[in-house]
Amino acid sequence: MKHLVQNCFGIILVWAAQATAHAQTIYPLNRAEILAGSKFDLKVEFPEGPAAATLRVTINGADASTVVGRSASVVEREEGGNFTAYWVRGAALSKPGRYVVEASAGDRKASVVWEVFDTPAAKAKNVILFIGDGMTLTHRLAARLFSKGMVEGRFGGELAIDDMPNLALVSTSGTDALVTDSANSMSAYTTGHKSCNNALGVYCARNRNSLDHPKVETISEIVKRVRGMAVGVVTTTEIEDATPAAMVAHTRQRADYDDIVKMLFSLQPEVILGGGSVNFLPTSVPGGKRTDNQNYIDKFKEAGYTYVATRTELASTTNSKKRGCPALC
Repeated sequence: MKHLVQNCFGIILVWAAQATAHAQTIYPLNRAEILAGSKFDLKVEFPEGPAAATLRVTINGADASTVVGRSASVVEREEGGNFTAYWVRGAALSKPGRYVVEASAGDRKASVVWEVFDTPAAKAKNVILFIGDGMTLTHRLAARLFSKGMVEGRFGGELAIDDMPNLALVSTSGTDALVTDSANSMSAYTTGHKSCNNALGVYCARNRNSLDHPKVETISEIVKRVRGMAVGVVTTTEIEDATPAAMVAHTRQRADYDDIVKMLFSLQPEVILGGGSVNFLPTSVPGGKRTDNQNYIDKFKEAGYTYVATRTELASTTNSKKRGCPALC
């Protein structure tokens, strides 16, 4: 056991050393997989605050801002820190392939490799993504035991999920920890990018403000922007909680509930069903928690949404409104 602990500790030290070995930090990180045409923020953090004139960032040997079709900005000593930040916000790569990103400042150099992929022509008219928050194969085993029983080593039957034609296993570790949380893991589902614990739709950089970290586009944003599809976010918990919030949110802190409600309003999914009204309502309203004096239930109503608070109201709205009518519950 002593040798095992020492070996694990050695692995952790090597892992940490590899993570901090580069002179610069480039976001998206090495081995990022990016959907062609999706938007993301390219950021490079240069340590020790070098002058803007000494920086060079390229993609496949060409100027990075030219390749992604967006202007770059440089912030020396960003937020008073001991680093210079290079930004290209809202970048996109339209052609699939392998992209090598190199960043240099004087004799300090770093590089990462991105894989940009495309998707086949759309076949499905509708897609429903069910998430069993925290569910693993062990939970499925327990459900099968309780619902079907076992006699002489054989289950009394299978779950519906067992009969699905395809099965895949996903590694849920984040960029900062082997054990992930709901925010990080759900964000990976909705953006295709790994991040750190507590983060939603961003890479975790040095920024102090939780809303200023480099963003990556979510699937909700992509399908509405590119295909004009409707989006529904439905949950049994608070709508601004990490798992449903990952459909729309961009923040380093999953607890930025008031800001997540703003992001919901900005994207305006066609259907929003869940709890958490306290972060939609200002403190001036009984039960409200917002400190910005904004009433987002009223804002959604003004935007054309129907608000329901009971099962009866929901049933009435479903029966009386045309299909596709925005709903906020």
